[in-house]
Amino acid sequence: MYEVEWKRSGHKGRGVFALKNFKKGELIEECPAVPLTIKERALLKKTILEHYVYPWKGDKDGAIVLGYSMIYNHSTDPNARYYLKYSGRKVVYKAIKPIKKGEEILVNYNGDPKDKGDMELFDYRKRASRV
Repeated sequence: MYEVEWKRSGHKGRGVFALKNFKKGELIEECPAVPLTIKERALLKKTILEHYVYPWKGDKDGAIVLGYSMIYNHSTDPNARYYLKYSGRKVVYKAIKPIKKGEEILVNYNGDPKDKGDMELFDYRKRASRV
């Protein structure tokens, strides 16, 4: 059973919203990842998917991540964080503070929830916690 849903998020387009209350540290979603080679990643630069590629092991490869991963919105005051799990080929989203039912779930695209800088969408070394 899904514990999140997507819907319109004002001027941001689509977003992910909680269908229940989440406690700090609680798992929100595990999303399967499809790792890309450097060559495959380069091909995406010519498509809209370029804006949805996640960092992966290097600074020239990447991954397409399934589930709701592509529509979590950015915030410099996020309530969730994502973690790259290489061995399981997945990205895991966890609450970093309590999230109420109906609230939008937001992540910092820079990877570090405390990073208040401009979004660095393609700085792969900085963007996510890697495990």
